[in-house]
Amino acid sequence: MLETRALNAYYDESHVLRGVDLRVERGEVATLVGRNGAGKTTTLKSIMGMIRKHTGEIEFDGRSISRLTSDKIARCGIGFVPEDRGIYATLTVAENLTMPAIVGDSAWTLERIYALFPLLRERRKAMGTTLSGGEQQMLAIARVLRSGARMILLDEPTEGLAPVIVDAIADLLLEIKKSGVTVLLVEQNLRFATRVADRHYLMVHGKIVDSMSNADALAREDELLAHLGV
Repeated sequence: MLETRALNAYYDESHVLRGVDLRVERGEVATLVGRNGAGKTTTLKSIMGMIRKHTGEIEFDGRSISRLTSDKIARCGIGFVPEDRGIYATLTVAENLTMPAIVGDSAWTLERIYALFPLLRERRKAMGTTLSGGEQQMLAIARVLRSGARMILLDEPTEGLAPVIVDAIADLLLEIKKSGVTVLLVEQNLRFATRVADRHYLMVHGKIVDSMSNADALAREDELLAHLGV
């Protein structure tokens, strides 16, 4: 569904991504793992058209999106949930959900959103400023589903969250996966990643150095944790 080939990206004169090749199949969850500064978030932003200084090829559903602007990429069916979640603090939960444009036929209805995220139904009149970190993360994911995205680029969804909330986010991602939505996940929490993902890419200094199935990642957990410095 999504493929990058020889993807290079730059911040001014700094060469961040160095020939990144990855592929995410339709309906699967794939994870980019690696230490801070490895280039994981830059990969997501490059796919989303947020870093214009890049070379190589990015394809989505067999169509090149390498030169498209972010809004056109979103209309192709890719949604981005940044690490800071991007919640509109002065809007209610319901307003956050309904304000973004619907870009595809696969947009989830509010009822479907509330069925999967019952906490958001309870908090639908609450302002964004009053939400906890976990509630903001749920809202950010729900907003992308509401937009009609068929693929989600999800950056560090468990960062700063309590273990019980991390478990809830994992359950939500598994339900989203069952619905057929494809996910490319950036995650430092390897145990979370191996709970939800089908495959993993290990990134080091802007390069993909290894690709492994979830079973392989579980078998190599100690090695990977040592690499990540956990």
